Amino acid sequence: MGLVDESLDSLESSFREKLIEHLLVGELLKYSWEHTRRSGDPLIEISNGEVDRGGYDLIAEFAGHLRHIQLKGSRVGATTAKQNVRKALAEKPSGCVVWVFFSENPWNLGPFLYFGAEPGAQLPALGDRTARHEKGDANGIKRERPKISVVTKSKFKQFGTIAALWEALFGSTATLEPQGDVLHSTR
Repeated sequence: MGLVDESLDSLESSFREKLIEHLLVGELLKYSWEHTRRSGDPLIEISNGEVDRGGYDLIAEFAGHLRHIQLKGSRVGATTAKQNVRKALAEKPSGCVVWVFFSENPWNLGPFLYFGAEPGAQLPALGDRTARHEKGDANGIKRERPKISVVTKSKFKQFGTIAALWEALFGSTATLEPQGDVLHSTR
């Protein structure tokens, strides 16, 4: 394998975002399938937001818990210390942010950082730090983005597995642990 082409990250960031979203959805679907086989609970339902106006990328529902999820992604080892979060997410039922770390060749997900509350509870306070535009205007002034807050990494909880992320999203269920490519129940 050659060196990682960092320019591809910026040139094709939308492609990479969708790739990470699909990989995460796939992991949640696998977990749901295995959980349902053992528990009889319903399968997870996942929908996409067509427009990023409400602050979320995905809507996930499981066992009566509805989650509006804003996704963020960073390469393992990235030094990113904060994320911009739309304030509108706080108005959604059980809004939350899932920050997915990934590695390539092969594509692996994790750890997962989570900013949210228990299922059924509102998003924790975003704080009062307002985001600014990355680029300045003609005078070099980086104007505020009043609909977006800055949330520092320290406010996120870290989880190492899909099972732990699942529990944060939907509450305590039968724990399934990954073993190779198959999930196994620990009950």
